Amino acid sequence: MQILREEHVDTQALAGRRIAILGYGSQGHAHALNLRDSGCDVRVGLRPRSARWDEALSAGLRVMAPADAAAEASLVMMLVPDTEARTVYEQFVRETLTPGKALYFAHGFNVHFEFITPPNDVDVALVAPKSPGHRLRELFVEGAGVPGLIAVHQNATGRARSDALAYAHALGCTRAGVIETSFAEETETDLFGEQAVLCGGVTALVQAGFETLVDAGYQPEMAYFECLHELKLIVDLMYQGGLTYMRHSISDTAEYGDYTAGPRLVTEETRNTMRVILKEIQSGDFARAWMAEQASGGKQFEAHRNGASSLRIEHVGRELREMMPFLKARARA
Repeated sequence: MQILREEHVDTQALAGRRIAILGYGSQGHAHALNLRDSGCDVRVGLRPRSARWDEALSAGLRVMAPADAAAEASLVMMLVPDTEARTVYEQFVRETLTPGKALYFAHGFNVHFEFITPPNDVDVALVAPKSPGHRLRELFVEGAGVPGLIAVHQNATGRARSDALAYAHALGCTRAGVIETSFAEETETDLFGEQAVLCGGVTALVQAGFETLVDAGYQPEMAYFECLHELKLIVDLMYQGGLTYMRHSISDTAEYGDYTAGPRLVTEETRNTMRVILKEIQSGDFARAWMAEQASGGKQFEAHRNGASSLRIEHVGRELREMMPFLKARARA
């Protein structure tokens, strides 16, 4: 695997290109501002009633209706939620994709699972910074950058790869390093990581640990601190230096418990379940089920969300966090 850095970039690849950023959320605002500050010709496409319209205007960006932005641009970056991308594409983008234009994504979901099928005569590429948008913007302003991914799905013009790398460079990603991948690899690993480890796996483990202690008669507040609150301390150590660094930083007692208890929790049965989850992702079963759920009104999704928010661990956590004013949870947009 080659790490692509600034010396690999054709810095003139985007010269004269008109870029449309569709969406102005976490990723959208960072892409638009970083590209603009890198000297690119940027406009933001938003519905006129969008709550983000005035925010983008006040940042000094050109803002227009999505269809107008896409028609004016030669490169269109789709930065709207996965569940909205197909509608946005069909309503505002598809008819504007004349030969030689480029359609970009920050996640391969809709292209890989064929919810969006671009015409054959346009470039289709992925540029995915590996951080939330606010961090992408913060580090760019500081003169640094976050790692990123690029992938090419269609190379109609012959310059799709160099253009995608130049786009990543304009975001600041080549300051850290860029990895070349594919739409399939980015999409499938991203979904698996979310479901098996980062979100599904972690939350289920935290909840199970909390309930085990409470059911055994321990105070819920103690269970919360030990199974949820202190998780950040461990994750930060892993994030900073990997598993070995984390184990070096904790007590010998904790490290010994890591080695002896971990394999008893994540058993071969657990690994087999992970393989099943991965196959559901690879086959498109998960993607089709998720899009069908949204198309039907999202009732099951809302039921899951409401049930999770009413768990005892959430009530205990809200009370304990009042003791910690340094914690500022971000409201869901």
